[in-house]
Amino acid sequence: MYPENFRYTKEHEWVNVEGATGTVGITDHAQKELGDIVYVDLPKVGAVIEKGKTLGSVESVKAVSDVYSPVSGEVVAVNELLTSSPEKLNEDPHGAAWLVKIKLSSPQEAADLMSAADYQKYAGEESSA
Repeated sequence: MYPENFRYTKEHEWVNVEGATGTVGITDHAQKELGDIVYVDLPKVGAVIEKGKTLGSVESVKAVSDVYSPVSGEVVAVNELLTSSPEKLNEDPHGAAWLVKIKLSSPQEAADLMSAADYQKYAGEESSA
């Protein structure tokens, strides 16, 4: 259910590190909790993001939720698809609906995040709590 090569946060974001770049998104668990997503607010290309700090927000019919960066670095790409089609986050949160790509300033940060198995266990425990 959760891609094995991604790393996950307790705030329900994921990062897929390829070389010096990390692609960031929200998890399937997060989109299910939010419900129908109607708006996505993302940073501009060139913005410098710190791990654990807000990089944008996702608005659903239920609530607005901040998105926290799982890694530090500079935003090198923003998923323009979500500007016109925010509902893609509900359809493909681990694929086409990535949020931003970040040029990593500290690549080792991703290693501190949860594996897919650990995240699945964490998200499962949170759902049943």
